[in-house]
Amino acid sequence: MTTPAAAEQTQVDPISADLGAEDKPWQTIVWNDPVNLMSYVTYVFQKLFGYSRDHATKLMLDVHHKGKATVSSGSKEKVEGDVAKLHAAGLWATMEQP
Repeated sequence: MTTPAAAEQTQVDPISADLGAEDKPWQTIVWNDPVNLMSYVTYVFQKLFGYSRDHATKLMLDVHHKGKATVSSGSKEKVEGDVAKLHAAGLWATMEQP
């Protein structure tokens, strides 16, 4: 016969499972679009995030060839701000929590 204490140990605590998801950083995703020039996308990454030209170019090429790139990560509030700045610059961006 199983004791109640043993049964409790095998169950997942839903509150703890939710807390684990909240600890994961959010990501800012920039999507490829048919409008913006590659040089402009590189420029935006440099100005908004302070990336070097080489790093900004690598991210831009990921957007161009793979269709998207993760350009920043952090708290939900930070990523929301990054997405808003990218939208203001005319880029297509979303946020996700993997």
